[in-house]
Amino acid sequence: MPPLPPQPISPLDGRYRPAVTELGEFLSEAGLNRARVRVEIDWLLFLTEHRMFGATPLEPQLATELRAVVDDFGQADIDRIAELEATTRHDVKAVEYFVREKLAALELNDIAELTHFGCTSEDINNLSYALTIRDAVEGVWLPAFERVIAELRRQAVEYRDEPMLAHTHGQPATPTTMGKELAVTVHRLERVKAQIEDTEFLGKFSGATGTFAADLVADPTADWQRISREFVTSLGLVWNPLTTQIESHDWQAELYNRISHANRILHNLCTDVWTYISIGYFTQIPVAGATGSSTMPHKVNPIRFENAEANLELSSALLDSLAATLVTSRLQRDLTDSTTQRNIGVALGHSLLALDNILGGLGQISLNRDALARDLDENWEVLGEAIQTVVRAEITEGRSQISDPYALLKELTRGRRIGQAELVAFVEGLDIGAEAKARLVALTPAGYTGLASALVDHILD
Repeated sequence: MPPLPPQPISPLDGRYRPAVTELGEFLSEAGLNRARVRVEIDWLLFLTEHRMFGATPLEPQLATELRAVVDDFGQADIDRIAELEATTRHDVKAVEYFVREKLAALELNDIAELTHFGCTSEDINNLSYALTIRDAVEGVWLPAFERVIAELRRQAVEYRDEPMLAHTHGQPATPTTMGKELAVTVHRLERVKAQIEDTEFLGKFSGATGTFAADLVADPTADWQRISREFVTSLGLVWNPLTTQIESHDWQAELYNRISHANRILHNLCTDVWTYISIGYFTQIPVAGATGSSTMPHKVNPIRFENAEANLELSSALLDSLAATLVTSRLQRDLTDSTTQRNIGVALGHSLLALDNILGGLGQISLNRDALARDLDENWEVLGEAIQTVVRAEITEGRSQISDPYALLKELTRGRRIGQAELVAFVEGLDIGAEAKARLVALTPAGYTGLASALVDHILD
Protein backbone atom coordinates (compact mmCIF):
# COMPACT_ATOMS: atom_id res chain seq x y z
CA MET A 1 0.00 0.00 0.00
CA PRO A 2 1.22 3.59 -0.58
CA PRO A 3 2.71 5.41 2.42
CA LEU A 4 0.60 7.88 4.36
CA PRO A 5 1.38 11.58 4.17
CA PRO A 6 3.38 12.81 7.21
CA GLN A 7 1.42 12.16 10.38
CA PRO A 8 1.76 13.37 13.99
CA ILE A 9 3.18 10.71 16.29
CA SER A 10 1.90 12.24 19.51
CA PRO A 11 -1.89 12.28 20.03
CA LEU A 12 -1.40 15.75 21.50
CA ASP A 13 -0.50 16.94 18.00
CA GLY A 14 -3.21 14.84 16.41
CA ARG A 15 -6.46 13.71 18.00
CA TYR A 16 -6.22 15.99 21.03
CA ARG A 17 -4.68 19.05 19.43
CA PRO A 18 -7.68 21.38 19.95
CA ALA A 19 -7.48 20.88 23.72
CA VAL A 20 -3.78 21.72 24.01
CA THR A 21 -3.05 24.05 21.12
CA GLU A 22 -2.56 27.09 23.40
CA LEU A 23 0.59 25.52 24.83
CA GLY A 24 2.18 25.57 21.39
CA GLU A 25 2.36 29.34 21.63
CA PHE A 26 5.09 28.88 24.23
CA LEU A 27 6.27 25.27 24.58
CA SER A 28 7.09 24.54 20.97
CA GLU A 29 10.27 24.95 18.95
CA ALA A 30 8.83 28.10 17.43
CA GLY A 31 7.82 29.45 20.82
CA LEU A 32 11.29 28.73 22.17
CA ASN A 33 12.97 30.42 19.19
CA ARG A 34 10.79 33.49 19.56
CA ALA A 35 11.83 33.71 23.21
CA ARG A 36 15.49 33.29 22.19
CA VAL A 37 15.13 36.14 19.70
CA ARG A 38 13.58 38.25 22.45
CA VAL A 39 16.44 37.57 24.87
CA GLU A 40 19.08 38.28 22.22
CA ILE A 41 17.42 41.56 21.24
CA ASP A 42 16.74 42.62 24.82
CA TRP A 43 20.40 42.01 25.68
CA LEU A 44 21.54 43.97 22.64
CA LEU A 45 19.28 46.89 23.60
CA PHE A 46 20.41 46.64 27.22
CA LEU A 47 24.04 47.03 26.14
CA THR A 48 23.29 50.03 23.92
CA GLU A 49 21.07 51.70 26.51
CA HIS A 50 23.85 51.36 29.09
CA ARG A 51 26.41 52.67 26.59
CA MET A 52 28.56 49.56 26.91
CA PHE A 53 31.71 49.41 24.72
CA GLY A 54 31.10 52.80 23.19
CA ALA A 55 27.59 52.04 21.97
CA THR A 56 24.89 54.66 22.24
CA PRO A 57 21.15 54.17 22.77
CA LEU A 58 19.19 53.56 19.60
CA GLU A 59 16.79 56.17 18.32
CA PRO A 60 13.33 55.36 19.74
CA GLN A 61 11.96 54.48 16.31
CA LEU A 62 14.82 52.07 15.60
CA ALA A 63 14.44 50.47 19.02
CA THR A 64 10.73 50.01 18.37
CA GLU A 65 11.42 48.44 14.97
CA LEU A 66 13.94 46.08 16.53
CA ARG A 67 11.50 45.03 19.23
CA ALA A 68 8.91 44.48 16.50
CA VAL A 69 11.05 41.55 15.32
CA VAL A 70 9.75 39.73 18.40
CA ASP A 71 6.24 41.18 18.35
CA ASP A 72 5.74 40.27 14.68
CA PHE A 73 7.54 36.92 14.81
CA GLY A 74 5.72 34.58 12.43
CA GLN A 75 5.97 31.70 10.01
CA ALA A 76 8.52 33.34 7.72
CA ASP A 77 10.81 33.88 10.72
CA ILE A 78 10.28 30.31 11.94
CA ASP A 79 11.25 29.04 8.49
CA ARG A 80 14.30 31.30 8.23
CA ILE A 81 15.71 30.14 11.56
CA ALA A 82 15.18 26.54 10.45
CA GLU A 83 17.11 27.27 7.26
CA LEU A 84 19.96 28.82 9.23
CA GLU A 85 20.07 25.90 11.65
CA ALA A 86 20.29 23.47 8.72
CA THR A 87 23.66 25.10 8.02
CA THR A 88 24.89 25.94 11.53
CA ARG A 89 23.75 22.66 13.09
CA HIS A 90 23.34 24.76 16.23
CA ASP A 91 19.97 26.14 17.27
CA VAL A 92 21.13 29.16 19.27
CA LYS A 93 23.75 30.13 16.66
CA ALA A 94 20.98 30.10 14.07
CA VAL A 95 19.02 32.55 16.23
CA GLU A 96 22.09 34.77 16.55
CA TYR A 97 22.52 34.88 12.76
CA PHE A 98 18.81 35.60 12.38
CA VAL A 99 19.12 38.61 14.68
CA ARG A 100 22.18 39.81 12.78
CA GLU A 101 20.16 39.67 9.54
CA LYS A 102 17.46 41.80 11.13
CA LEU A 103 20.10 44.30 12.27
CA ALA A 104 21.45 44.50 8.73
CA ALA A 105 17.95 45.12 7.38
CA LEU A 106 17.62 48.02 9.82
CA GLU A 107 21.10 49.30 8.87
CA LEU A 108 22.39 48.64 12.37
CA ASN A 109 25.54 46.75 11.37
CA ASP A 110 27.60 49.03 13.62
CA ILE A 111 26.22 47.24 16.71
CA ALA A 112 26.07 43.76 15.18
CA GLU A 113 29.02 42.52 17.24
CA LEU A 114 27.04 43.18 20.41
CA THR A 115 24.68 40.38 19.34
CA HIS A 116 25.14 37.44 21.70
CA PHE A 117 27.95 39.41 23.37
CA GLY A 118 29.67 37.51 26.19
CA CYS A 119 27.01 34.82 26.07
CA THR A 120 27.18 31.09 26.14
CA SER A 121 24.20 29.41 24.47
CA GLU A 122 22.82 28.52 27.85
CA ASP A 123 22.65 32.16 28.86
CA ILE A 124 20.07 32.55 26.10
CA ASN A 125 18.45 29.15 26.53
CA ASN A 126 17.87 29.18 30.28
CA LEU A 127 16.23 32.61 30.13
CA SER A 128 14.14 31.59 27.13
CA TYR A 129 12.92 28.42 28.84
CA ALA A 130 12.13 30.34 32.02
CA LEU A 131 10.07 32.84 30.02
CA THR A 132 8.18 30.25 27.97
CA ILE A 133 7.51 27.94 30.92
CA ARG A 134 6.35 30.86 33.05
CA ASP A 135 4.03 32.12 30.33
CA ALA A 136 2.66 28.64 29.59
CA VAL A 137 1.98 27.86 33.23
CA GLU A 138 0.56 31.26 34.16
CA GLY A 139 -1.24 31.92 30.90
CA VAL A 140 -2.55 28.49 29.92
CA TRP A 141 -2.22 25.74 32.53
CA LEU A 142 -3.14 27.67 35.66
CA PRO A 143 -6.31 29.21 34.16
CA ALA A 144 -7.49 25.72 33.14
CA PHE A 145 -6.63 24.42 36.61
CA GLU A 146 -8.55 27.31 38.19
CA ARG A 147 -11.61 26.59 36.04
CA VAL A 148 -11.73 23.04 37.39
CA ILE A 149 -11.36 24.30 40.97
CA ALA A 150 -14.11 26.87 40.41
CA GLU A 151 -16.53 24.21 39.13
CA LEU A 152 -15.70 21.91 42.03
CA ARG A 153 -16.26 24.80 44.45
CA ARG A 154 -19.61 25.57 42.83
CA GLN A 155 -20.75 21.96 43.19
CA ALA A 156 -19.41 21.73 46.74
CA VAL A 157 -21.58 24.68 47.73
CA GLU A 158 -24.57 23.33 45.81
CA TYR A 159 -24.32 19.92 47.46
CA ARG A 160 -23.14 21.01 50.90
CA ASP A 161 -26.39 19.85 52.57
CA GLU A 162 -26.87 16.66 50.56
CA PRO A 163 -26.28 13.75 52.98
CA MET A 164 -24.35 10.79 51.63
CA LEU A 165 -23.23 7.48 53.05
CA ALA A 166 -19.46 7.54 53.34
CA HIS A 167 -17.31 4.52 52.54
CA THR A 168 -14.07 3.84 54.38
CA HIS A 169 -12.19 0.77 53.12
CA GLY A 170 -15.13 0.38 50.72
CA GLN A 171 -17.48 -0.27 53.64
CA PRO A 172 -20.44 1.82 54.86
CA ALA A 173 -19.17 4.48 57.25
CA THR A 174 -20.18 7.64 59.10
CA PRO A 175 -22.27 9.75 56.70
CA THR A 176 -20.99 12.97 55.16
CA THR A 177 -22.32 15.30 52.49
CA MET A 178 -21.37 15.29 48.85
CA GLY A 179 -20.52 18.96 49.11
CA LYS A 180 -18.09 18.43 51.96
CA GLU A 181 -16.30 15.68 50.05
CA LEU A 182 -15.89 17.91 47.01
CA ALA A 183 -14.73 20.70 49.29
CA VAL A 184 -11.91 18.45 50.53
CA THR A 185 -10.61 18.24 46.96
CA VAL A 186 -10.99 21.99 46.46
CA HIS A 187 -8.98 22.64 49.63
CA ARG A 188 -6.23 20.27 48.50
CA LEU A 189 -6.05 21.80 45.04
CA GLU A 190 -6.00 25.36 46.39
CA ARG A 191 -3.00 24.54 48.57
CA VAL A 192 -0.96 23.14 45.71
CA LYS A 193 -2.11 25.99 43.44
CA ALA A 194 -0.67 28.49 45.90
CA GLN A 195 2.62 26.60 45.84
CA ILE A 196 2.67 26.64 42.03
CA GLU A 197 1.90 30.36 42.02
CA ASP A 198 4.85 30.91 44.38
CA THR A 199 7.29 29.36 41.91
CA GLU A 200 10.49 31.33 41.41
CA PHE A 201 11.44 31.37 37.72
CA LEU A 202 15.23 31.66 37.93
CA GLY A 203 17.68 32.79 35.32
CA LYS A 204 21.46 33.00 34.98
CA PHE A 205 23.56 35.19 32.71
CA SER A 206 27.19 34.58 33.58
CA GLY A 207 29.01 32.98 30.68
CA ALA A 208 30.54 29.67 29.77
CA THR A 209 31.06 28.27 33.27
CA GLY A 210 29.19 30.83 35.34
CA THR A 211 32.27 32.94 36.15
CA PHE A 212 31.77 36.07 33.97
CA ALA A 213 35.32 35.41 32.72
CA ALA A 214 34.90 36.70 29.14
CA ASP A 215 32.89 39.69 30.32
CA LEU A 216 35.53 40.68 32.84
CA VAL A 217 38.32 40.46 30.28
CA ALA A 218 36.30 42.59 27.86
CA ASP A 219 35.70 45.28 30.50
CA PRO A 220 37.51 44.81 33.84
CA THR A 221 35.88 47.96 35.23
CA ALA A 222 32.24 46.91 34.82
CA ASP A 223 30.22 45.44 37.68
CA TRP A 224 29.19 42.33 35.78
CA GLN A 225 27.21 40.79 38.64
CA ARG A 226 25.08 43.93 38.88
CA ILE A 227 24.66 44.02 35.11
CA SER A 228 23.65 40.37 35.01
CA ARG A 229 21.17 40.76 37.86
CA GLU A 230 19.66 43.88 36.31
CA PHE A 231 19.23 42.20 32.94
CA VAL A 232 17.72 38.98 34.29
CA THR A 233 15.29 40.80 36.56
CA SER A 234 14.31 43.13 33.70
CA LEU A 235 12.82 40.04 32.06
CA GLY A 236 10.66 39.42 35.12
CA LEU A 237 12.83 36.53 36.33
CA VAL A 238 14.73 35.87 39.55
CA TRP A 239 18.51 36.15 39.23
CA ASN A 240 20.57 33.08 40.11
CA PRO A 241 24.13 34.21 40.96
CA LEU A 242 25.73 30.80 41.46
CA THR A 243 25.64 28.36 38.55
CA THR A 244 27.80 26.31 36.24
CA GLN A 245 27.39 26.83 32.49
CA ILE A 246 23.71 26.09 32.99
CA GLU A 247 21.11 27.35 35.39
CA SER A 248 20.73 24.43 37.79
CA HIS A 249 17.04 23.75 37.01
CA ASP A 250 16.09 23.36 40.67
CA TRP A 251 13.15 25.72 40.19
CA GLN A 252 11.95 23.55 37.32
CA ALA A 253 12.11 20.43 39.48
CA GLU A 254 10.11 22.22 42.18
CA LEU A 255 7.50 23.35 39.68
CA TYR A 256 7.12 19.94 38.04
CA ASN A 257 6.84 18.19 41.38
CA ARG A 258 4.05 20.57 42.37
CA ILE A 259 2.16 20.14 39.12
CA SER A 260 2.62 16.38 39.39
CA HIS A 261 1.17 16.59 42.90
CA ALA A 262 -1.81 18.52 41.52
CA ASN A 263 -2.21 15.82 38.88
CA ARG A 264 -2.40 13.14 41.54
CA ILE A 265 -5.01 15.00 43.55
CA LEU A 266 -7.05 15.31 40.36
CA HIS A 267 -6.49 11.61 39.67
CA ASN A 268 -7.97 10.87 43.10
CA LEU A 269 -10.96 13.05 42.19
CA CYS A 270 -11.44 11.13 38.94
CA THR A 271 -11.40 7.73 40.62
CA ASP A 272 -13.84 8.92 43.28
CA VAL A 273 -16.27 10.47 40.79
CA TRP A 274 -15.98 7.34 38.62
CA THR A 275 -16.92 5.26 41.68
CA TYR A 276 -19.82 7.53 42.58
CA ILE A 277 -21.09 7.12 39.02
CA SER A 278 -20.63 3.36 39.30
CA ILE A 279 -22.73 3.11 42.47
CA GLY A 280 -25.33 5.54 41.19
CA TYR A 281 -24.63 8.59 43.33
CA PHE A 282 -23.99 10.62 40.19
CA THR A 283 -25.90 10.08 36.98
CA GLN A 284 -24.42 11.10 33.66
CA ILE A 285 -26.27 13.48 31.41
CA PRO A 286 -26.39 11.92 27.92
CA VAL A 287 -24.85 14.00 25.15
CA ALA A 288 -27.04 14.16 22.04
CA GLY A 289 -25.70 11.89 19.33
CA ALA A 290 -23.00 10.35 21.52
CA THR A 291 -22.50 6.58 21.76
CA GLY A 292 -21.57 4.99 25.08
CA SER A 293 -20.81 1.51 23.81
CA SER A 294 -20.44 -0.05 20.38
CA THR A 295 -22.73 -2.95 21.39
CA MET A 296 -24.70 -1.87 24.47
CA PRO A 297 -26.99 1.05 23.59
CA HIS A 298 -28.00 1.72 27.22
CA LYS A 299 -24.52 2.68 28.38
CA VAL A 300 -23.21 6.16 29.15
CA ASN A 301 -19.57 5.52 29.93
CA PRO A 302 -17.60 7.88 32.23
CA ILE A 303 -15.04 8.37 29.48
CA ARG A 304 -14.17 11.93 30.44
CA PHE A 305 -12.88 10.83 33.82
CA GLU A 306 -11.19 7.72 32.44
CA ASN A 307 -9.42 9.78 29.76
CA ALA A 308 -8.36 12.27 32.42
CA GLU A 309 -6.97 9.49 34.64
CA ALA A 310 -4.77 8.17 31.85
CA ASN A 311 -3.48 11.60 30.84
CA LEU A 312 -2.77 12.58 34.44
CA GLU A 313 -0.70 9.42 34.81
CA LEU A 314 1.24 10.18 31.61
CA SER A 315 1.78 13.79 32.66
CA SER A 316 3.04 12.87 36.11
CA ALA A 317 5.35 10.21 34.71
CA LEU A 318 6.95 12.81 32.43
CA LEU A 319 7.01 15.54 35.07
CA ASP A 320 8.57 13.17 37.60
CA SER A 321 11.23 12.23 35.07
CA LEU A 322 11.93 15.89 34.27
CA ALA A 323 12.20 16.77 37.95
CA ALA A 324 14.54 13.85 38.62
CA THR A 325 16.89 14.29 35.66
CA LEU A 326 17.12 18.04 35.12
CA VAL A 327 18.80 18.67 38.48
CA THR A 328 21.83 16.61 37.44
CA SER A 329 24.53 17.74 34.99
CA ARG A 330 28.01 16.26 34.76
CA LEU A 331 30.65 18.62 36.11
CA GLN A 332 30.10 22.08 34.60
CA ARG A 333 27.85 20.98 31.70
CA ASP A 334 26.39 18.15 29.73
CA LEU A 335 23.62 18.19 27.15
CA THR A 336 21.16 15.74 28.73
CA ASP A 337 18.90 18.63 29.68
CA SER A 338 18.72 19.91 26.11
CA THR A 339 16.53 17.16 24.69
CA THR A 340 14.79 16.59 28.04
CA GLN A 341 13.45 20.14 28.22
CA ARG A 342 11.91 19.80 24.79
CA ASN A 343 9.36 17.47 26.42
CA ILE A 344 8.05 20.04 28.90
CA GLY A 345 5.20 20.88 26.55
CA VAL A 346 4.27 17.20 26.27
CA ALA A 347 4.19 16.82 30.06
CA LEU A 348 2.02 19.90 30.55
CA GLY A 349 -0.04 18.99 27.49
CA HIS A 350 -1.24 15.72 28.99
CA SER A 351 -2.17 17.54 32.18
CA LEU A 352 -4.00 20.27 30.24
CA LEU A 353 -5.89 17.62 28.28
CA ALA A 354 -6.90 15.99 31.57
CA LEU A 355 -8.13 19.32 32.94
CA ASP A 356 -10.25 19.78 29.83
CA ASN A 357 -11.78 16.34 30.29
CA ILE A 358 -12.41 16.81 34.01
CA LEU A 359 -14.17 20.11 33.43
CA GLY A 360 -16.25 18.55 30.68
CA GLY A 361 -17.02 15.53 32.84
CA LEU A 362 -18.10 17.63 35.81
CA GLY A 363 -20.51 19.43 33.52
CA GLN A 364 -22.13 16.16 32.47
CA ILE A 365 -23.06 14.69 35.86
CA SER A 366 -26.03 15.21 38.13
CA LEU A 367 -26.48 14.24 41.76
CA ASN A 368 -28.88 11.30 42.25
CA ARG A 369 -30.48 12.27 45.55
CA ASP A 370 -32.76 9.23 45.54
CA ALA A 371 -29.77 6.87 45.41
CA LEU A 372 -28.08 8.74 48.25
CA ALA A 373 -31.22 8.60 50.40
CA ARG A 374 -31.75 4.90 49.66
CA ASP A 375 -28.22 3.95 50.71
CA LEU A 376 -28.49 5.94 53.91
CA ASP A 377 -31.79 4.33 54.80
CA GLU A 378 -30.36 0.87 54.23
CA ASN A 379 -27.42 1.39 56.59
CA TRP A 380 -28.70 2.34 60.03
CA GLU A 381 -25.84 0.40 61.55
CA VAL A 382 -23.55 3.38 60.86
CA LEU A 383 -25.18 5.05 63.85
CA GLY A 384 -23.36 2.55 66.06
CA GLU A 385 -20.48 5.02 66.30
CA ALA A 386 -22.79 7.76 67.58
CA ILE A 387 -24.46 5.48 70.12
CA GLN A 388 -21.25 4.11 71.66
CA THR A 389 -19.74 7.61 71.80
CA VAL A 390 -22.80 8.98 73.63
CA VAL A 391 -22.75 6.02 76.01
CA ARG A 392 -19.10 6.73 76.82
CA ALA A 393 -19.99 10.33 77.61
CA GLU A 394 -22.86 9.17 79.81
CA ILE A 395 -20.54 6.79 81.71
CA THR A 396 -18.02 9.58 82.26
CA GLU A 397 -20.74 11.90 83.55
CA GLY A 398 -22.05 9.21 85.94
CA ARG A 399 -25.36 8.52 84.20
CA SER A 400 -24.56 4.98 83.00
CA GLN A 401 -23.08 1.77 84.40
CA ILE A 402 -22.42 0.11 81.04
CA SER A 403 -18.98 -1.51 81.18
CA ASP A 404 -17.90 -1.74 77.51
CA PRO A 405 -20.04 0.32 75.11
CA TYR A 406 -17.82 -0.39 72.09
CA ALA A 407 -18.18 -4.15 72.52
CA LEU A 408 -21.90 -3.76 73.03
CA LEU A 409 -22.35 -1.92 69.73
CA LYS A 410 -19.90 -4.18 67.95
CA GLU A 411 -22.06 -7.18 68.87
CA LEU A 412 -25.15 -5.40 67.60
CA THR A 413 -23.85 -4.00 64.31
CA ARG A 414 -20.66 -5.61 63.06
CA GLY A 415 -21.11 -7.41 59.76
CA ARG A 416 -24.90 -7.12 59.73
CA ARG A 417 -27.62 -4.77 58.63
CA ILE A 418 -30.10 -3.40 61.16
CA GLY A 419 -33.08 -1.16 60.62
CA GLN A 420 -34.52 1.85 62.42
CA ALA A 421 -36.91 -0.13 64.57
CA GLU A 422 -34.20 -2.48 65.83
CA LEU A 423 -31.83 0.39 66.57
CA VAL A 424 -34.51 2.39 68.42
CA ALA A 425 -35.41 -0.64 70.50
CA PHE A 426 -31.76 -1.10 71.37
CA VAL A 427 -31.36 2.55 72.41
CA GLU A 428 -34.52 2.44 74.48
CA GLY A 429 -33.05 -0.42 76.48
CA LEU A 430 -29.75 1.33 77.22
CA ASP A 431 -28.75 2.44 80.70
CA ILE A 432 -28.28 6.12 79.83
CA GLY A 433 -29.92 9.44 80.67
CA ALA A 434 -33.29 10.38 79.21
CA GLU A 435 -31.96 13.39 77.29
CA ALA A 436 -29.19 11.37 75.65
CA LYS A 437 -31.63 8.58 74.86
CA ALA A 438 -34.03 11.02 73.19
CA ARG A 439 -31.18 12.48 71.14
CA LEU A 440 -30.18 9.03 69.87
CA VAL A 441 -33.73 7.91 69.13
CA ALA A 442 -34.22 11.01 66.96
CA LEU A 443 -31.00 10.41 65.04
CA THR A 444 -31.08 9.14 61.43
CA PRO A 445 -28.25 8.29 59.03
CA ALA A 446 -29.19 11.29 56.89
CA GLY A 447 -29.00 13.54 59.92
CA TYR A 448 -25.70 12.15 61.17
CA THR A 449 -23.38 14.37 59.12
CA GLY A 450 -21.84 16.41 61.90
CA LEU A 451 -20.41 19.72 60.73
CA ALA A 452 -20.06 18.58 57.11
CA SER A 453 -22.13 21.44 55.70
CA ALA A 454 -20.41 24.10 57.81
CA LEU A 455 -16.96 22.81 56.82
CA VAL A 456 -17.64 23.84 53.23
CA ASP A 457 -17.26 27.45 54.40
CA HIS A 458 -13.49 26.88 54.53
CA ILE A 459 -13.27 26.93 50.73
CA LEU A 460 -15.15 30.24 50.58
CA ASP A 461 -12.65 32.30 52.58
